[in-house]
Amino acid sequence: MLLVVILALTLQTSLVAQLRSFDATGDIMLLLGIAAAIAAGAEMGALVGFTAGMAFDLMLQSPLGLSALAYCITGYVVGTFQTSVLRAAWWIPVVSAMVASAFGTLVFATVGEVLGQESYLSGHLFAIVAVVSVLNGLISSVAVRLMRWALRADSEPRLALR
Repeated sequence: MLLVVILALTLQTSLVAQLRSFDATGDIMLLLGIAAAIAAGAEMGALVGFTAGMAFDLMLQSPLGLSALAYCITGYVVGTFQTSVLRAAWWIPVVSAMVASAFGTLVFATVGEVLGQESYLSGHLFAIVAVVSVLNGLISSVAVRLMRWALRADSEPRLALR
């Protein structure tokens, strides 16, 4: 899982940060917690969301822990709702990722505003929500597969070297 977080952080800070649309960038770190929740449930979504958010917080100028809190809450909520939804259709995780991305972005902005970060709740927030939701929806299938692989690899027993 940590390898995936580091890879996503590298992509977020190098590639995704350069792709701007409507003066907003995507947030694939948020998608990690969402994908983990879809793949493995609420607890894993919260854990991966917190880990990805804390790693991203170290790169941001926002209060330390703000992303971690927002992503953790989002991962837990998605995992809670995802277990009650049948996964028969391919589009359900895509729509879940889009809605959850909007939710997570709004949680981040709301908590940031409460903590004194002025202008987090502005008219530009709608453009940010749209960009994050669309980007995360587009790549959600890949992210869910990647998280299934990473979480399965973390849970497999390893041979001990003697």
